[in-house]
Amino acid sequence: MSTKMTRKFGILTMAIVCCLAAHGAISPGAIRGTVRNTSGVPQLGAVVEVLANSANQIQTVATDAKGGFAIAGLLPGIYTIRVTAPSFLPTIRERVRVQPGANLLLNLTMNTLFEAIQLVPRHRNTAEADDDWRWALRSMANRPILRLIGDQPLVVVQRDTDGDEGVLKARVSFLSNSEGDAATSSSTNFHVEQSVFTKHDVPQRWSLTGGMVSATNPNAVLRAAYSRELPDGSFPEIAISAKHFAGLDPGQPAIQALALSVANSMAFGEKLGLDYGGEAQALQYRQRATSVRPFAAFNAHPTSNTALQYRYATSQPSLRAAKGFDTAPSDLSESNPMVTMTGLGQRIERDAHHEVSLSQRFGQNKVQIAAYSDMVHNAALTGTGYFSPDTNFLIGDPFSGIFTYNGGNMHTQGVRAVYSRPVARGLEGTVDYAYGGVLTAPESLVQVGQTATGLETVKRHAAAAKLSGTVKPTKTTVIASYRWLSGSALTPVDMFNASAGQTDPYLSFFLRQPIPTMHFLPSGLEALVDVRNLLAQGYRPVLSADGSTVYLVQGTRFIRAGLAFNF
Repeated sequence: MSTKMTRKFGILTMAIVCCLAAHGAISPGAIRGTVRNTSGVPQLGAVVEVLANSANQIQTVATDAKGGFAIAGLLPGIYTIRVTAPSFLPTIRERVRVQPGANLLLNLTMNTLFEAIQLVPRHRNTAEADDDWRWALRSMANRPILRLIGDQPLVVVQRDTDGDEGVLKARVSFLSNSEGDAATSSSTNFHVEQSVFTKHDVPQRWSLTGGMVSATNPNAVLRAAYSRELPDGSFPEIAISAKHFAGLDPGQPAIQALALSVANSMAFGEKLGLDYGGEAQALQYRQRATSVRPFAAFNAHPTSNTALQYRYATSQPSLRAAKGFDTAPSDLSESNPMVTMTGLGQRIERDAHHEVSLSQRFGQNKVQIAAYSDMVHNAALTGTGYFSPDTNFLIGDPFSGIFTYNGGNMHTQGVRAVYSRPVARGLEGTVDYAYGGVLTAPESLVQVGQTATGLETVKRHAAAAKLSGTVKPTKTTVIASYRWLSGSALTPVDMFNASAGQTDPYLSFFLRQPIPTMHFLPSGLEALVDVRNLLAQGYRPVLSADGSTVYLVQGTRFIRAGLAFNF
């Protein structure tokens, strides 16, 4: 063979080899597998979708009578597999890698809603090593809604031979919110609590609570706490919480805060007691800021039916604990510290409340009289309505439809009288009267930007009636109330009221109703309804900087309903 022919043969051979190599490099792969339920039964007709990282749908197939599926012709790369079927939660398998020319085998399991809501240990793997807490209630994934890191199985309720309560309790609630004129949004809240009660130790408890309003750009709070009751009667607690409230649009910063709080209760004999603590919080909005909010209450019991108390507070109380919402605040109006904007920049609300009260019990009747003094600097007040994101002085919440604005300062004194007694089995009736100062908008105020200097402090009368407790036959928890004011007001009379007469503004009610299992529903299921200011009273129209009409309110109309699962 001549040299020229040999050279041509070599070039042809190299070309063939390069072509084969190139063909092998792009050889497509395939994904095959089976879809079953948690009992191992194959699922006929489940829809299997393959999506690339760009979220473009590549191919869709349906499973056969044996639950099997096959998807061929996939270019090498990383895919996401999504499986849907009637009466099941969607199952998502992420980071599925297809190798050139390879057949990948997947076995997928589909859960129902009730099967997904369970507390099980979380098993770490390499792909999710940095994803410990992004589990937060991702019901779209084929994962339990609650997961904890651990090596051993966890039980939800456990009893020993002495009949002690279980060491672990959990609750998850799914709520739909409609506040002000905003569109409806949803939120998810959870609470996990572990208690230890032994004969040779003292009661102690740790808890983890939190919630999230939206999966994208969320309002979210996460709080971890530990408490312990000591032999001397003290009850110290320490907690760390992180909060995130999204801006009105992507161009506005979010409100982020990290807080450390401590609380303790001490008894000095049988007649004296002291509750004290506080919270230190670092906040980031347009600037960094810090806030320290101490509290203290000194209690004296001259007789078994008489209590004298001095209370100092720097945060406004809420009814969340009474309603069982020991989870994330639903909007900016329930979060501390409250931040506002003025022409001079960012401001943090600073409060100081001093109160002296005397409580007396006469059989089933309970009476309290109190006098108080309040100082509020840079009051963070609430409004509702649509306005452009660049409107000055307003900090908007995109999920609740409310905004906060600076109401200036208020210094006032007032009095309170409370009477309560049982009205039926498990139900208590309470009436409350208060007289004190409030911030109100005069007729001359027409624009929200004038509020920091335009509001006035005036005296108002307030009266409230409340029915609260649990109806024994149906186990319905109810809080129904109406608070009347003698005139317009943007803040409540006696805004630091933490007595039995504490209520939400105007007509409000809360219901928590256990749902019977009816042989197919899980136990521990409850329906929740929370309504505030049902009649939309106290709305004061003004103009925002962009000319839109917004409303200054003491409390927005708020309707929230959903389900809670108790384990």
